[in-house]
Amino acid sequence: MIVDEPTQAHIEEDVFVFPASFAQQRLWFIDQLLPGDALYTSPLVFRLSGHLKRSHLQHSMQAIAQRHEILRTSFDVVDGQLMQVVAAQVDVPLPLIDLRSHPANQREAIALQDIWETLQHPFHLNQRPLFRVQLWQLQDDEHLMLIALHHIIFDEWSSGVLIRELGEGYAASVENKFVALPELPIQYADFAHWQREWLQGDVLNTQLSYWKQQLKDIPVLQLPGALSPALGQPLSQEHQGASQLLELPQRLLEALENLSQQAEVTLFMTLLAAFQTLLHRYTGQTDLAIGTPIANRHQSELEGLIGFFVNSLVLRTSVEGDPTFLELLERVREVTLAAYDHQDLPFEKLVEELQPVRNLGQNPLFQVVFALQNTPMTQLELPGLILSPVDLGIKTSRFDLEFYLWTCGDNFRNLWGKGWQNSDGLRGMVIYNTELFEASAIASLLEHFQTLLEGIVANPNTPLSALPLLTTEDQQALLRRWSSNQSKYPSNECIHHLFEAQVRERPNAIALQFGNQQFTYQQLNQGSNQLARYLQRLGIGSEMPVGICLERGIGAIAAMLAILKAGGVYVPLDPSYPAERLRFMVEDAGITVILSEANWVDELQTATTKVVCLEQSWDAIAQESDQNLSTSCTADQPAYVIYTSGSTGTPKGVVVPHRAVNRLVCNTDYVQITGDDRVAQVANLAFDAATFEVWGALLNGAHLIGIEREITLSPADFAANLQQQNISILFLTTALLNQTVSQIPDAFRSLKYLLFGGETVNVDRVRSLVQQGKPQHLLHVYGPTENTTFSTWYEIQEISETATTIPIGKAIANTQVYVLDAHQNPVPAGVVGEIYLGADGLANEYLNHPELTDEKFVCSKLSNLNPACNEHQNLILYRTGDRALYHADGNLEFLGRVDNQVKIRGFRVELSEIEQAIAQHPSVQSVVVVVREIDQDRQLIAYIVPSTGEAPTERELRSLLKKRLPAYMIPAAFVVLDSLPLTANGKVDQKALPPPTLHRAAFSATTAPTTSLETTLVEFWMQLLGQQHVGIHDNFFELGGHSLLATQFVSRVRDRLHVELPLRSIFETPTIAELAQQITAIQATLQPETASTSDQSGANSQRREEIDL
Repeated sequence: MIVDEPTQAHIEEDVFVFPASFAQQRLWFIDQLLPGDALYTSPLVFRLSGHLKRSHLQHSMQAIAQRHEILRTSFDVVDGQLMQVVAAQVDVPLPLIDLRSHPANQREAIALQDIWETLQHPFHLNQRPLFRVQLWQLQDDEHLMLIALHHIIFDEWSSGVLIRELGEGYAASVENKFVALPELPIQYADFAHWQREWLQGDVLNTQLSYWKQQLKDIPVLQLPGALSPALGQPLSQEHQGASQLLELPQRLLEALENLSQQAEVTLFMTLLAAFQTLLHRYTGQTDLAIGTPIANRHQSELEGLIGFFVNSLVLRTSVEGDPTFLELLERVREVTLAAYDHQDLPFEKLVEELQPVRNLGQNPLFQVVFALQNTPMTQLELPGLILSPVDLGIKTSRFDLEFYLWTCGDNFRNLWGKGWQNSDGLRGMVIYNTELFEASAIASLLEHFQTLLEGIVANPNTPLSALPLLTTEDQQALLRRWSSNQSKYPSNECIHHLFEAQVRERPNAIALQFGNQQFTYQQLNQGSNQLARYLQRLGIGSEMPVGICLERGIGAIAAMLAILKAGGVYVPLDPSYPAERLRFMVEDAGITVILSEANWVDELQTATTKVVCLEQSWDAIAQESDQNLSTSCTADQPAYVIYTSGSTGTPKGVVVPHRAVNRLVCNTDYVQITGDDRVAQVANLAFDAATFEVWGALLNGAHLIGIEREITLSPADFAANLQQQNISILFLTTALLNQTVSQIPDAFRSLKYLLFGGETVNVDRVRSLVQQGKPQHLLHVYGPTENTTFSTWYEIQEISETATTIPIGKAIANTQVYVLDAHQNPVPAGVVGEIYLGADGLANEYLNHPELTDEKFVCSKLSNLNPACNEHQNLILYRTGDRALYHADGNLEFLGRVDNQVKIRGFRVELSEIEQAIAQHPSVQSVVVVVREIDQDRQLIAYIVPSTGEAPTERELRSLLKKRLPAYMIPAAFVVLDSLPLTANGKVDQKALPPPTLHRAAFSATTAPTTSLETTLVEFWMQLLGQQHVGIHDNFFELGGHSLLATQFVSRVRDRLHVELPLRSIFETPTIAELAQQITAIQATLQPETASTSDQSGANSQRREEIDL
């Protein structure tokens, strides 16, 4: 079972040998996987005050070891099977460390440190005893006692048995009496034998059938981690942990007990349902799987045994449909009772049969444990001594999260000691992995759990989505301090009126410069006034749309101003768009007049649309008055319509009012633009970044300078042009920033402000910019067109070496930002939700799409959280479709699109996480990951642009990703491109990415073995896995491998190749190619073989008649 070749360990005479239980087999496997790890050492520590008789204590422990065979047990592999080796007797030493020579105020600290160090020494499972007892003497009448046991021979129930028998044995020994303990009818080895004999045939099939159906396609619970939320990085297997305590009052416990009685469920079921509600609200997942321990001691014969009986049940509950809490409670009751009916299948057997996707950093099937502890626990009483438990604290965690609750009865007080004698209500402890969670995140979780419980008992008929979760402090932070920042700005003015104010202030200052042509503010104002009057003669009036189909230049900017002055709404039409797309936009917007150039007149002219060629019409335009127009206009009126890509395949027009533009660029907090600034104009006018560039300059008296697109696409020319033009303010898409910085890191050193955003950040590129050429202010900005260009900002000062992403920061002035769940409830910090935006930057609507407008611009009853609204007003919020979370400091982290989450092999995958991981490779300049259907299978494809020199090899990339991502998130193919195709707006054009089959030759990697070692390993796999074809890049576990087959493979490598390959290697690098590299490296370190193989012959071992349970 454990190895495929019969081997015989040295088994001494006078021992009994029995098969290990399923649970023991799994812990043995983990011990082989993580050699030297003390994770499964269970400590009991007591303070002994009074006169201790050490010899009697040792005698008592010796007697317990003699009474319980499991305490005389070690483990060995015999004939390919893991066996319990039970000795007839074992010595139980009781060493004492005398600390009385140390200063009195230091002794306990020294003892506790020594205890921790002792606990770090792992047990060797083939050496007994698998427990230690030790004393530290602090004073003549005070000791600390440690009893440390390996979990493979012990569980929590066993603690009560051990403590009771130790107390009775010590008392009898002190009084020189015989301890009258009832004879044990069976031993643990009998249970293990019975379990294997009973669990087969119809019994096994019935149990397996239930669990296979119940756990089919079980999802991974994706808890929000405050330390690494954006990158699904596997844990280091160091299992570093910590704990926090929860105290719930007696009145709440009584209310929960009353609710349980009324619902005809147990208190455990009620608490479990509440915890699942919390996880649902935290993750957004509706399919939740949680593990819970069960004592697994159904028969009375087992109650007095020490041993590893505890089993784990997977409780999987659906919260689909937003049930009320009482409805969820009924679901939990059904699931829990069904699990109890099928509790006899060992968890280890279940894992073996289901073969879930393996990840060394995660427990299979569930990552979160929840339990209401009711294990019988006796207070340790020794004559002449006062005893109290010592809490060592928690420094390890076997799971992502463990949540244990106790009612404050005798069991709890016996476990926790005198400090809890006056406790009542519920007490809880959360043990958490410190690689995943910060202490503040766990503290918040406990607060939210209590808030949730209070809401449940107050109204259990409430839907889960409506139950309270946030504390008052949370609401203040999430919905006031972090979500908005108000400042005074010209909120009731129109754009052209603000421009005219700048004309009056600085008429002769340069407003625009494109190439060799430049206009002063006065010239631009006069020209736009003339064009505005001309447009009015053509019938353009209030809120009428006018198309602008012009190349970027002074004429296009003047046209924008003129249309506003005429009372109209400008609609940018990109001349590079296909004619069909342009005609759709013209028709959809109801455009009757288009300002254009001679090149496009014929394509744009229709029976209902007049195309004005500015070059040919300028003489007529120049006849108009150049004085300011007097038109009625309000800040709520539309200023422009920008068309963005639509999910239906047709573009949709976003109608943006004057006020939204003013809020973006006037008296804001993220950037201060003055008349001394020179603002670069690089964006396509049909891209909303141009709104910031054009009006940011012209409404603040700055100098707007156009830079040709050909220049921006050449990093060297672009950097030189920025210097020559003395640019002070620049916005770039992230793709253009990455491209430029990869070649010229200091290209932006001279800037006052550099703003970038729009796509996934390459942290290495930005770090290089910060270190080698940081401008005065480097801003990461975020915002959709529907909230007018920018909604949040984050100023980058420095980037740590471990950073994998960059926040998008906090709301810009006069903007509201909320992170809400699927039911539009605010989510706590650290929890992923969807970004909703509100206040003065909002667009008015989607043009001619009232249904879409109603769907995306939603009424939210958060008015009481917005000081600008009265309590009866509804707050209009734009639903962005972007996922994010708040960090504890109030900064937002962008996590990708809601619709950019894909399902791969049953797992939710965020494509931006994979992109961030690939971008960590030093030879990668930019990357985009997409999903493609290949042979009717959804595959991840990564498109990569190398920075300089040669592209990274597929092997390098896979090796990098396996250190950071689970196997299901590693792309099936990597495609190397010279550059990523960009849209006119500077974003990656995914539709233009080539099919992966056209470029796989870039890596020319074959799956056939290329060396004799790889050929040998392939043969091993074919035999073990029953596969006829195995490639060197195939994944062992995807081919059907599991933990036991992994041990058999390691055994073959040891026996045939004489290489001791660590078992964990096959989990970390589960391909032939990688394992061959490891074996070759190990062989290179070995000395020429001189030692002969060990004598494998063993002595006869004894077996005894088994007892049926």
